[in-house]
Amino acid sequence: MQLLSQENKVDGSFAIMPPEQALTEAFKAKVKAFLDEALTEALQAAGRATTGLKSSTEARRIWQEKLFQRGWLAPSWPIEYGGAGWSAAQRLYFENACAERDAPILMSSGIRTIGPLIIAHGSSEQKARYLPAILSGEHEWCQGFSEPQAGSDLTALSLRAERDGDDFILTGSKVWTSFAQSATHMFLLARSTPQSAKGAGLTFLLVEMDRPGIEVRPIRFIDGDHETNEVFFDGARTPVADRVGEIGEGWKTAKQLMAIARSNNTTTGLLRRALRAAKRGIASWEQGDPALLMRLAEMTTRIDTFEALEARAAAGQVAVAEAPAASILKLLATELHQAITEVGMDATPNTAFSQAKYFATRAATIYSGTSEVHRNILARAIGCP
Repeated sequence: MQLLSQENKVDGSFAIMPPEQALTEAFKAKVKAFLDEALTEALQAAGRATTGLKSSTEARRIWQEKLFQRGWLAPSWPIEYGGAGWSAAQRLYFENACAERDAPILMSSGIRTIGPLIIAHGSSEQKARYLPAILSGEHEWCQGFSEPQAGSDLTALSLRAERDGDDFILTGSKVWTSFAQSATHMFLLARSTPQSAKGAGLTFLLVEMDRPGIEVRPIRFIDGDHETNEVFFDGARTPVADRVGEIGEGWKTAKQLMAIARSNNTTTGLLRRALRAAKRGIASWEQGDPALLMRLAEMTTRIDTFEALEARAAAGQVAVAEAPAASILKLLATELHQAITEVGMDATPNTAFSQAKYFATRAATIYSGTSEVHRNILARAIGCP
């Protein structure tokens, strides 16, 4: 079968070529042209300097605006909601192309998690209110799930949401809340049914962070960096209408969101960035330690294997349900991320970058569910007792 393609010819005349090649070559050319024009040396330097989950605030602002203006800020969103409407293969290619060129890391919870959830399960009013603001950068989101007594066992959470007319009154706290210090909104789980237990009686809420009664306190990492926070709710009011799903059925909504988050919080692009950073460290050695080079070669093979799995999962070609598939990706990616930064640490143990990168990934196998939790999920998925 052949395809008439206009994108290949500058003068607008039609060329005949196989459909897969037409799509691939045209798309790759678009990506290259955009990155050539949009990525400045300063933005690339900010991307290379990133040790945590996001690049510097100013670099993110500039890069997000460039992507927004091009229509590529939300690759997985449907076009009707302002997204690019790309296929899984296109998204993976763009992610890796940005990583190869050291583009700043955005890792936006609005784009990657709550946006897709609102598209799938939000009301028409919520879509109209939140989605454009996420794309424009007006709204920045953080996730309020973990609590001091509810981490891996999230259903043990106790933040109260007491109904008072058209509002819920929130009382309690959240912990390990990434980037709450810069967020305008939080999506959270709260216990709306008194005396309920486990996953029953929870409600999934969308909360504005500037409401009276909400306080954010920083949690410093071992290297002094500040990405996570405690968030306290002291009688904060939020509208009952600002929820996704039914009252008391928030655990169902949360599981849908966690499947989204776990499948994309550590991507192939992020792994390749870490590998390139480790290679830069080894390249600075005059000796080029053979043992470290062998470990890098192993990491390269593991990333290639993970990329193939990520592509198959995105295409729905993994022989388990969506939630276990997300657990597979999260488990493999975060443990591989740690292994890569360990190589970088061994290569240049005394540099501030290697140390910061190493420390930043120590929590990767804890957030979004520990590795042990995900192994239990997979065990149940394949029928283990």
